[in-house]
Amino acid sequence: MEVIFLLISLSLLLALGFLIAFIWAVKSGQFDDSYTPSVRMLTDDVPHTPKRMEK
Repeated sequence: MEVIFLLISLSLLLALGFLIAFIWAVKSGQFDDSYTPSVRMLTDDVPHTPKRMEK
């Protein structure tokens, strides 16, 4: 029974470590995307065609 408590506490400690590492990575800008905005105009799905003038 003591082994179960030990494994649960170790797994919670490991999960907390991963959570702290994830929060640190987000705050330090690890997931900031600086490449996509510069090429967004090249992958635009909607073509820009002029509207016809109707008579």
